Amino acid sequence: MLKSIYKSSLKLLFAGKGLSFRTGKYFGESMLVGLAVGLVVVAFRCLIDFVHANVLERGLRLEGPSRLAILFLPAVGAVIGYFVIKWFSNSACARGTDSAIRAYHRHGGHLPGSTVPVKSVASAMTVGFGGSAGYEGPVTLIGAACGSVIARHLALNVRARRILMAAGLAAGISAIFQAPLAGALFGFEIFYSSSDIEYETLLPSFIASAVGYTVFAYFFGWGSLFTMPSGCVYENGLRLLPYFALAIAVVFGARFYMTVFRAVEERFSRHRASGAAKVAIGGLVTGVIGFFVPDVLGTSYPLIQAALSSGDASAAQSAVPLTAAAFLCFFFLKAVATAFTVGSGGSGGVFAPSLVCGGAIGAAVGIFFAKVLPPSFGIHPAAFALVGMAGFLASAVRVPMTAIVIVSEISGNHGLLLPAMWVCGIAFWLNNGWTLYRSQPHSRESSPLHS
Repeated sequence: MLKSIYKSSLKLLFAGKGLSFRTGKYFGESMLVGLAVGLVVVAFRCLIDFVHANVLERGLRLEGPSRLAILFLPAVGAVIGYFVIKWFSNSACARGTDSAIRAYHRHGGHLPGSTVPVKSVASAMTVGFGGSAGYEGPVTLIGAACGSVIARHLALNVRARRILMAAGLAAGISAIFQAPLAGALFGFEIFYSSSDIEYETLLPSFIASAVGYTVFAYFFGWGSLFTMPSGCVYENGLRLLPYFALAIAVVFGARFYMTVFRAVEERFSRHRASGAAKVAIGGLVTGVIGFFVPDVLGTSYPLIQAALSSGDASAAQSAVPLTAAAFLCFFFLKAVATAFTVGSGGSGGVFAPSLVCGGAIGAAVGIFFAKVLPPSFGIHPAAFALVGMAGFLASAVRVPMTAIVIVSEISGNHGLLLPAMWVCGIAFWLNNGWTLYRSQPHSRESSPLHS
C-alpha cells in the first residue's frame, strides 16, 4: 500500500515535465531518507546536549573530594550504553560506521530498525558521561539504518536498499557536522580503503545529504561547527615545505592512533571478562586520564576550537596550555583514551577523535614552525591545525575527498584547500594499507559485493 501510494506520487510529480519515471529513480526515496535522518539527528543532538549538560559539564564543575566523581563517570556511561544495546538490540550492530560498512558489503544493506533508538541512547550515555569518542559513528549507523528501514517498507530490492543505506549514512554526517558536501562525499567514499568509490550511491547521497542538513539546520542554525581567524589563507608557495613535514607527522600520528586502538581492541576481545566489565575498565582508564586532563573527556571540541583560534586562550575554554608540547601530549592521551573507550566495546565513533588528534598534531607542528622559521613564511598555527585535521582523516579513515571538504565546511574557511589537498594526498598515499575500519575492503575487486 505504502509503495503504491509513493510510486503514484512520483509519477504525478514528474508528469508533464518531459521526465520519465526512471529519471527520478531513487530521487524521491533519497529525499525521504534525508528527511527522516535529519529529524532523527535533531532528536539525537537534543539528547546529546541534555546528557552532556546534566552529567559531564556538572561533573567538571565539581571541586574538592567531589571531583573524584570524574574518575567514574565514563565507566558509568559506558556500562549504561552497553546494557542498552545488549537488552534492546543486536550487539553485532554496535560498532557504528564499521557495522554500516559491513552491512553494505555483506548483508545486502540490511540493518534492524531498533538500531536507531538504541544506538542513539547508548552513544549519548557513553560520550555524554565523558567517554572519549565521537557521535559520527553512531550517526552514520543511525542514518544507514533509517535508509535500510525505508527501503524495506517501500519493498525495494537489495540494490536499492544498499543505495538508500549509503544515502542515509551521508545524511547523518551532513547533519551532525553541518557539512552537506562532505557528507555527500562520505556516502560514496567510505566503503573502500583505496581510492575506489561506490558510483551508484553518488547522486542519492547528494540528495539525502542536502535534505538532512537542511532539516538539521532549521533547528540548530546554519553556521559552521567551529570558527577561525580571518587571516588563515594560503598565499606563499614556500609553505608547502612545512606542510610536507606536517603530512609526515600526520602519517606517523595516524599509525600510532591505529596501532594503539587495534592493540587495545584485540586485548579486550581476548579477555574473558564480561562485556559490562570490559567497558567499565575502558571507562575507568578514560576517567583517570580525564581527571588530570579534562579536555580528553567527551568529544574534546573545546580543545580543537582553541587550536583553530591560533593560540587565543580566550576564544575557547581549554585546560591545556596552548604550546607545541602540550598539544602533542594531548594527542597521545586522546589516542589512548579513545582506544580504551571504543576498543573496550563502548558505543562511540572514532572519526571525530581522528579530527581532534589531527588538529592537535597540526597545531603542534604549526607552533613549532612559527617559532623556527622567519616571519616571511607567515606560518599560522591555526591553519596547520585545520590542515592537520584533514590529513589525519585522509590517512586513518581513508576518505581524502571528504577530509579536504569537511574541514573547510566545519570551520567556514575555504582559503586552505590547496595545502589540504597537498597534505591529504601525501598522507593518504603514504598510509596505504592502514585503516581504522576492519570492514573496509581495499578495493571493489576485493569486496564480496563485486567479486
